[in-house]
Parts: sequence; structure tokens; C-alpha cells
Amino acid sequence: MKKIFLLITIWFCLSQVTAQTTYSNEVEEQIKQVENNLAGRVKIDGKTHSIAERMAFFNVKGLSIAVINNYKVVWAKGYGWADEKEKRLVTPQTLFEPGSISKSLNAVGILKLVQDKKLDLNVDINTYLKSWKFPYDSLSKNKKITLANLLSHTAGLNVHGFPGYDRKAKIPTVPKVLDGKQPANTPAVRSEFEPGLKFQYSGGGTTISQLIITDVTGQPYDKFMYENVLKPMGMTSSFYSQPPHSDKLKLVATGYYRDGNEVGNKFHVYPEQGAAGLWMTPTDLCNYIIETQLAYEGKSSKVLTPEMTKLRLTPYIDKSAALGVFILEKGTEKYFVHDAGNEGFCGVYFGSLEGGNGVAVFLNTDNGSILQELVNSVATVYNWKDFYKPVIKKEIEVPEPVLAKYAGTYVFDGLIIAILKKADGYYYLTDGIYSKMHFTTEKDFFNEEFSSEKTFLADGSGNVSGFLRSLNGESLSTAIKITNTDSLTAAPGQINTMAWYLLENKQFDNAITFLKRGITLAPNDLAAIGNLAHCYLFKNDYATALKLYKEFLAKAKESNSGFKNMIGGDFVIFKNKGFDTSLMDKVFTDLKLKIPDAYKSN
Repeated sequence: MKKIFLLITIWFCLSQVTAQTTYSNEVEEQIKQVENNLAGRVKIDGKTHSIAERMAFFNVKGLSIAVINNYKVVWAKGYGWADEKEKRLVTPQTLFEPGSISKSLNAVGILKLVQDKKLDLNVDINTYLKSWKFPYDSLSKNKKITLANLLSHTAGLNVHGFPGYDRKAKIPTVPKVLDGKQPANTPAVRSEFEPGLKFQYSGGGTTISQLIITDVTGQPYDKFMYENVLKPMGMTSSFYSQPPHSDKLKLVATGYYRDGNEVGNKFHVYPEQGAAGLWMTPTDLCNYIIETQLAYEGKSSKVLTPEMTKLRLTPYIDKSAALGVFILEKGTEKYFVHDAGNEGFCGVYFGSLEGGNGVAVFLNTDNGSILQELVNSVATVYNWKDFYKPVIKKEIEVPEPVLAKYAGTYVFDGLIIAILKKADGYYYLTDGIYSKMHFTTEKDFFNEEFSSEKTFLADGSGNVSGFLRSLNGESLSTAIKITNTDSLTAAPGQINTMAWYLLENKQFDNAITFLKRGITLAPNDLAAIGNLAHCYLFKNDYATALKLYKEFLAKAKESNSGFKNMIGGDFVIFKNKGFDTSLMDKVFTDLKLKIPDAYKSN
């Protein structure tokens, strides 16, 4: 009933937004086709879906899209809610904060300074850093990091991404972010291996390049980027200001989690502007895509020359990572792309290197499963050569008693998987992604989000022991069902990650089993100790929880890490998800912990 109501609500939102903008009959027909031909890697029984159906299925509050054909934005449209409580609909003017797409424009800013002879891509970054210096150590093997390394994620640095900060929290300076000093909530940005060796995605590296822009120009980052990059390319509604200025708030979308809960205080603030802080519309981003396409073909140079644009779109060390973008090959065609995800937001863009095709899609939810399906629909309607070639599979119904035997946890290659039942079927959970299971026989299944084919295995007594995995006919490692966590091993963080999702879903006993094993393997794992305390707290075993919280705080103080604020941060999340606040209030009181502003205000 809830899903049906959501579908009706989305259709209402669609009809309201549709009334805002009209196009030619030809374009309106193209829009209708895009809206009704969504499909993923696999088409089940050859069926496609509508935007409304998939927004309801994936619990997407709001969506905004702009489409490029023949080097022009041919249409842009919004769907659903920019803010559900305020009853603000998404329009093409709604601003989103999808995250890492910011890196593409940041790279344009760096290359503009290279073009103006103020920077060199191939010298030591400390040549330009003034307010902070990168602390080289033995892991870099006496090799220097360059701007080309930072922009292509080949600098050998850590810190993949950033969670952002509540709007009412203390916001660290960029140097404090880079050193992992309070109030920063991420580790220091440091070497993990020598630069130039291989690709490793690092938002931390992008943040260093952001600081280089401010150190070299002497201007605030958002001002430099607006005047020298965004405005000249026609991205006049977009900005890197963090947080947004008050006069922009009426246009800003509110972020939502996968479960539909609103992000605390509506959105997070990102001092890591170059990596994650760009607020924009799909139409504005399409102006950047078009300018890139025209400059690549030698037909424009509003910011970068054709020569510099070609350099930006050339993979560096890695086969697909260029400077602020990734190059994707589809048959004989090539695309420059980037996806993104911030707290409560996500998005993606594609631009063809030839032919003037492209699309930008933003969501105000952190579940991006609909994105590729919608891009596939655009590619189909506008005849993007070789872009979308779906696999057609026929699904069957499997009796419930058979499915029930598959439920449980599994491990392969250090990755932990859970198979669990939800209201509309069985799901495959990994790294926070719930992927529905589709069966072609009683033993064989696939997921739309993942490419491998899977077949359940049973032992001599008929008990499920695991599942086989294959990709394009080649065997992959077998997943083994976990029947006893006492012997479980997994990749770093995997046990704790699975336990967290069990905790979020209030499966406290199951989560405790995993966490105890994780602590056995890593006795000083602060996240695991804290999460174990959470489990006992919400199980109403307050004495055990309090003992574990005290152990957590003692070890956090001893390690001098940023973990000591984890309890309050987690409690903000739990409060947003409807957990018992009286228990959390008691912990704040008994441990004399500072209550985060985000907890007070929600």
C-alpha cells in the first residue's frame, strides 16, 4: 500500500511539473519515450519501466534531468519533491549537491591556471602550496606528487570521499581537513603508496588541488571558480559556496537517505568544495558538457583551449582516468563521464566525445540505482551508437520454502553478503546496496545491479552451503555461507559494515555476533566497539552498553583519533531513523557527552 501511494504521489508531481514547460510535439514525444523506457543491464522478460515506477521502487524523492542532442540542451525536467515536507516540487531550476561531479569542474579550474602559466601539471605540488605543505614520508619512495597525479587519482593518496558536516556543526578549515585535525571527521590525507604507480580514487587529493587554487590566486575558492570557470561556461546558477547563501535556499533540494528519512538539517556542508561542494542544476552541467565537446572539436574556447581540453580528456597512467573525468568506451564511441554521491544526493553525467550527445541526472537521495536506467533510456531514444545492449532474461517464481533456505550471510574474496527477505521478495545486500534477487531456475539468480550470474550450492544433506559465481562464462570465486562466525575472516571494515546495516535494521543479536568476531580479530577497532555498545543500548541492556561506551571513549582518547565524537554523530543518525531517543539522552547525560547541534535541532 505504501509503494502504491508513493507511485500515485510521484505521478501527481510529474503532472504538476509537466505543466511548467512545454516543448515542440517532437520533443514532447521524445520526453514521453524517455520517461517510459527505463531498464538496466538486464531486461527481465524484455520489460521496461516508467520514471514514476522506478522512483517509487527505489524510494527516490526528487529527480532532475537535462538532455543534450546535437550540441544543444533539448529539454530539462524535474520530477518529485525538492522538499517533501515543504511541498516544494523539483523544477529544472532546483539546485542539487550530488558530490564528486565537482571534481570535473575543479580540474577545469586547475587547467585554466596551467593554461595561464600560473601552474605546471608536472612539478611537485609543494611548489605551489603556501598555507600547508604535503608531508612526504617513506611510502612515497622519494617520488613527488604532481597536479596531474592529483587530478587523475594517481597520487597514491588515501581518503576516498567525505561525509560532510551538519549545517550547525563546526566546519574545519581545509588545512585541518588535510591533517585530520578536529573538527575534521576524516583521516589526514597521506600517502599509501608511491605516486604514479596506479589509480586509487582520492577525494583527499582533489582537496589538495583546491587549496593550491586558493594559495596561488589569493582568492576564495568559490569566487575564483565562479568567475573563471562556471560563469564563462554558462553555469550561472551554480556555485561552490559552502553553505549556500541564504538567498539560494529556496532553490536548494533537501537530501534524503535510502529509507526516505531526511538528512539532518536538510543537507551537509562540504569544506572540501573541489571534491564535493558544487551546487548545480543539470542544465548548467550540460552547458559545461557542450562547451567541453565544442572545445574538443576546436569550435570553442570559453575557458580552456582545444589543446588543453584534449589534454584534460586524455587518460593519464590509468586506462580510463583522465584529469577530473573518466573516459568510457562503448563500442567505437567514447564518452567523458563522472558520477557522484553526497549525503542524501547523487548524480551522473555523460558526454560523447563526438556527435554532441549527453545527459545529466541528479537525485536528492543517496540511492542512485535509477541513474543508469534513465541514462540507458536516453541513449535508446536518441540512438547513441553501441551504448546500451541489454541482456534479456526470463524470471520465474520460486516457492517460499526454497527461498527461505537461501537467507543468511555469505563471504567471498573477503566481501560479506547478506540474503534477506523484504516485503516484495528476497534481496542481496552488500556495502549498503539492497539488490533484488531474480531467479531463472530455483537455484540460479541474478541482480540487475551486479554483472555476475549466481547458482546456489547444497551439501549432501541438502543444506545450502554457498553459491557459485560466473561472469561472461568465466568462473569467479565461490561464496561460502557463514554458519559460524568464530572462523570468519573478511576484508578490513567488512564485518563492521555488515554489522552496521544489521544494526540499522534492528537485527541486534545478529549484529552482535558479527561485532564480537570483528573485535576478536581487531581488539582496538573503535568503530566495532562503539557499534557493539549501540546494539546493547537498543536491546535495553544499558549496563553492558555503558561499559562498552566507556571502553570506547578511553581507547579513543588514548589513540588521539577523531573517533571520540562518533557516539554523538551516530546518535544523530539513529534519531533521524526513529530510534529511542530516551536511551540516547541517558547516554549523553551519564557520560557527560556534548550533545551535537544536529541532535538538538532534529
